[in-house]
Formats: sequence, C-alpha cells, structure tokens
Amino acid sequence: MDLKEYIRSIPDYPKKGILFRDITTLIKNEKAFEETINQIIKRSQKYKVDKIAAIESRGFVFASAVSYLLKKPFIMLRKKNKLPADVHSIDFELEYGTATIEVHKDSISENDNILIIDDLIATGGTAEAAAKLVEISKGNVAAFIFVINLFDLGGCEKLIQKNYKVENLIEFPGH
Repeated sequence: MDLKEYIRSIPDYPKKGILFRDITTLIKNEKAFEETINQIIKRSQKYKVDKIAAIESRGFVFASAVSYLLKKPFIMLRKKNKLPADVHSIDFELEYGTATIEVHKDSISENDNILIIDDLIATGGTAEAAAKLVEISKGNVAAFIFVINLFDLGGCEKLIQKNYKVENLIEFPGH
C-alpha cells in the first residue's frame, strides 16, 4: 500500500507559501491507518523500547495505537501548561517563534529506552526538544519514527547528525 496516496496536500495552509501535508485523510481510512501502525511497529522492532512517547498532538494518534499493541507505557510530550503534575520543560525555536514542550517528571525513569513517534518532521526543532526532554529525565532516545519526512527541510538529517536513530514511512518535499 502506498501511504502517500492517503495524504492530502493543502496549499497556503496555515499561511501563504506552506504546502500542508494533512494526515486526516490517512487516519480516516481504516486500511491505511492499520498499515501505518503496522509499519511503525515493524520499524520499532529493531530497537530496545521500554516506553513510547509522542509529541502533541497528532503524534498521539499513532503512538497511542502503537503503545497499546506493543503493550508499552505511553508518554505524552505536551505544550506548556497542559500537564497537571511536576514537569521538565524545554524551550525551543520554531520557524515562526518559540515554543515549550513538557513531560511529567515521573513519566520516564533512569535508563528507560524511549521511542518517540510523531506524524511529521520538518526542520526538527520540536523533535530535538523532545529528545532533550527524554534526556533530562535520564532516559535514552531509542529512536524516532515519523510518518512523514519533509526531506528538504533537513529535520531527519539534523537528528542523525546528533547520533539519533531516525525512521520515516513516507517522504515529501517541504514546499
């Protein structure tokens, strides 16, 4: 199954000049969604994984299904002020400003191997911040798995240069 066929491209969203890769058309098709989850699980099997983490919010869609099927705990990496208990926080740069993501301090134990899943990687800033959250929690990043890599924006290469293991299911140009 060619998963690319299930990704809708929307020009000039959320702003002019951006070609948005929409996963809603993939997840509303039960066979395409099942195939996506199966491919993520297959790729994850080459890594030692104790827990699954996902970046808010579209990463939750994929990671929670993978977590359930692999019978691994699920960790939410959320935007600032969305988690109620004590958190670790990381500020990071976006193309259009700055943002913060957080994780509960009790989500990751020392030496836990964390698989980080997200729907898409572009420039890699959010993914790199997610890795830093895992590391300040004293865990290890087992690998990243992205459904979509916007290959010409360099996010995967940025992570690979920092010695992270990176997988993606499909690729598109970023613009």
